[in-house]
Amino acid sequence: MKAISARVTGRVQGVGFRYATARRAGELGLTGWVRNTHDRAVEAWAQGSADDVEALVAFLRVGPSAARVDSLVVVPGTPNPEITSFAVRY
Repeated sequence: MKAISARVTGRVQGVGFRYATARRAGELGLTGWVRNTHDRAVEAWAQGSADDVEALVAFLRVGPSAARVDSLVVVPGTPNPEITSFAVRY
């Protein structure tokens, strides 16, 4: 199992980024969360198979059609077996 923490900046709030991320993570069978930050970025934490996590990272590089991703920073995380779903956090 692989886990990552990601921070996405650009036009990523108000364009459905969190919901599109949660939908894609669900399609991939990942667990974790996604949320907006006060400085207009989006943060995500995800875990699952290495291939599925990399597929989510590829999605985060582009985002939904209304988004514009200026930067994506991904750092390794430690898998947490207590997280059993993927949620949009507020």
